[in-house]
Amino acid sequence: MKEMQRFAKVYQQQMNWEINEENYEKSRASLLNNYMLLTTEVAEVAEELRKGFNITNKNIQNGMNDEEAFRIAKEVIKQDLGKEFADCLAYICKIANFFEVDLEESFYSKMEEVKNRENKDIRLQKR
Repeated sequence: MKEMQRFAKVYQQQMNWEINEENYEKSRASLLNNYMLLTTEVAEVAEELRKGFNITNKNIQNGMNDEEAFRIAKEVIKQDLGKEFADCLAYICKIANFFEVDLEESFYSKMEEVKNRENKDIRLQKR
């Protein structure tokens, strides 16, 4: 993740896509714009999932069993889904870099926090 953040920082500088640091108002506007772009990319992940579910349901309606139908749908959307995840990661890295947040360190720290939570969701075991 550290390498991805370093790459993103250099890439965004080369493309002239950095968050504006000229003053508070420009930084604020730039951050809000990038956040809006991130949420747009997250919505595009949802669209790919929707496409996959529609492919699955169509194949089930045509007589295919649900597991096979879903396997095929996952293959169909895999590449485009990966592109949308990459877009999301690019915006996350950009915002994290602006605030000098180490995403790798933050990720592992947060996962440890979640693991040790008192109010974890309870999942029923399959019988």
